[in-house]
Amino acid sequence: MMIIRFVLICVAAFAVGGWGVRGHQSANRAAVRALPSDGPVFLKGHEDWIAKTGPVPDSWRGNSEPYSKIFEDPNHGWFKEQFAFMTAIPRSRYEFVLRLYDEFLKIREKDAERAALTNVRWTGTLPYAAIENYDRMKSAMRLYRRLVADPSAESQQDAKYLAQDIAFYMGWLGHYTADGAQPLHDTIHHDGWQGPNPKQYTTEPRIHGRFESAFVDLIQLTEADLLSSMEKPKLLNDPFAAILAHLDDAASHVEEVYILDKAGAFADKTNEPAAHLAKSQLAKAAALLRDLTCTAWMESAKPMTFGGTEGNPISRQHPRYNPETGTAAPGPAVQWSKP
Repeated sequence: MMIIRFVLICVAAFAVGGWGVRGHQSANRAAVRALPSDGPVFLKGHEDWIAKTGPVPDSWRGNSEPYSKIFEDPNHGWFKEQFAFMTAIPRSRYEFVLRLYDEFLKIREKDAERAALTNVRWTGTLPYAAIENYDRMKSAMRLYRRLVADPSAESQQDAKYLAQDIAFYMGWLGHYTADGAQPLHDTIHHDGWQGPNPKQYTTEPRIHGRFESAFVDLIQLTEADLLSSMEKPKLLNDPFAAILAHLDDAASHVEEVYILDKAGAFADKTNEPAAHLAKSQLAKAAALLRDLTCTAWMESAKPMTFGGTEGNPISRQHPRYNPETGTAAPGPAVQWSKP
């Protein structure tokens, strides 16, 4: 517990990411409290742990941990304008990287400035981080089901330990659903308006923190503010597509953030439009986290598959096998609406 407290103090002190401690913890708590009775209700007993895990991924982004920072930084953004050349989003992180590199090679001489930003650091990889954690949670839930079904004392004890792991995965996943709900995590205008600026929006980076941290703290937002705005639980037919849709929706609010900032809304705790935006976006994050968690729980009831070619992504006989990556993506690329 002392380690977690230290991490949260560091995150708050250095302001290294989305929503701050209050926003991330509130969204994670709301997701846990909104779990339906046929979902993984054992996680309700781990609400505090899930909430406190929410801000932790930002602590993996310090210069003192360069290997972690290089991998983790892109996982917190999805800067859509940087890859508008794509007609669809690959389901594989590695295929996404390769398509970016193809574009980099194509434009590096004729448009060096854009080429310098055509890489994962400046496009982001947030949906891949989210879906990868969804898989971790689903896999752990499958094992948890087997353990709780075994009445032996050893299995029951192991199930208690594994429940803590699943809670951590949920909290970790919640970081990305919350970051993705913050409109400035889904645009090149993440830290001040970039490029042509006819409406004279601010170009200084502090707009990011003014909205997601300072204002959220100013209005003293809590999970209770989110629960009433969350949609009813639903199982997701395509979790990856649902994550992308979540990011697209958040991106549609980018200019709203700048309009509110220009009006000084984020310094006014009585400003209703600003409060509505913060609460509604965090409510969407909490709802998606809950739905991903429930979907993982239902899917974990299915047995793990082995062998064959259709379901094995490393089989060279797989119909979607890509020799560039040595794997097959889990499904067809997702069509998307460009920014």
